[in-house]
Amino acid sequence: MTQKLVMALPKGRILAEVLPLLARAGIEPEPEFANEDSRQLRFATNHPGLDLIRVRNFDVATFVAFGAAQLGVAGNDVLMEFDYPEIYAPLDLEIGRCRLSVAARRDLAEEDSSRLSYVRVATKYPEITRRHFAQHGIQAEVIKLNGAMELAPVLGLSPRIVDLVQTGATLAANGLVEIERIAEVTSRLIVNRPALKTRPDEVGAWIDRLREVVHAR
Repeated sequence: MTQKLVMALPKGRILAEVLPLLARAGIEPEPEFANEDSRQLRFATNHPGLDLIRVRNFDVATFVAFGAAQLGVAGNDVLMEFDYPEIYAPLDLEIGRCRLSVAARRDLAEEDSSRLSYVRVATKYPEITRRHFAQHGIQAEVIKLNGAMELAPVLGLSPRIVDLVQTGATLAANGLVEIERIAEVTSRLIVNRPALKTRPDEVGAWIDRLREVVHAR
């Protein structure tokens, strides 16, 4: 019996945007999937060969990279951070638009960064952050945080942060300004490369179906 394909979806804002795309592709999760209080972790769909799992954004890439899920949806910020060679991202779903940026206290906004050789930065993207500042010849001491990033400059933990920015309202509310844009971010359909090689018809069919949906919008 052929093992079911598993698609890993991120919790939160992106999930709300990706579900209409899946619906247009003909994928309908079982009713329990809509129950945010459910303790169920794996969900059937109207396709006998496809199940869904709902996990944290960063974990989507890990599940797909290690083959626990064959398909997934992840932002290119996550892909840049982990850079898993086992992941292939064939399709930009054009959802979850935001940007990955450096932000700082207002008093640092006019600082000449070309004079810097060292910075302290709070972020949940340590690899991207180190690479970004290294490209500018700056050594970055990275403080890893998983949330409430804007508190770091406010409470003196670090003068700068690297985080996702959508409207900039949260930065402004905490006295911070966006000073440099690292990358534009959208969510991508990602697949496990070995799965694509061993099950090309099944995995390829879902890539094609979602590509048609995205291009039809």
